Amino acid sequence: MISVPLITTLFASLGLGALLGLERELRECPAGLRTHTLVCLGSTVFTLASVAFAGPSVDISRIAGQVVVGIGFIGGGVIFKEKSKVIGLTTAATLWMAAGIGILAGIQEFLLGLIVVILSICVLSGGYWIEKHIIHKGHPNCLKP
Repeated sequence: MISVPLITTLFASLGLGALLGLERELRECPAGLRTHTLVCLGSTVFTLASVAFAGPSVDISRIAGQVVVGIGFIGGGVIFKEKSKVIGLTTAATLWMAAGIGILAGIQEFLLGLIVVILSICVLSGGYWIEKHIIHKGHPNCLKP
């Protein structure tokens, strides 16, 4: 049955996934706003389904484990080798994070999910700046402009 807490959970997942995807979208990465939002929302749906089927002989953590494994296929699809560079690893990692955030939303750990999104965006933005201006300074081939 549809309830206000379920709808709240879905919209929270949608928002959290969109925040993470927006950062990738702004950097014009292979997977952006829609992909991250859908991965987060999908993980939430699978988590909600596993909770709904919970019972004495049902291990709800099995769905979370399968989400983690399954997201590897999507993540693998955004990784490309271009000459001597590998592109898309960070985006694949953010898709993995989106799945985890979706699971957190599914178990109604919204604050923890928001903290993970904020930390992820800090790593993505701050890490990009550090790599560009400190680590790879003078090596323009290491990072996209």
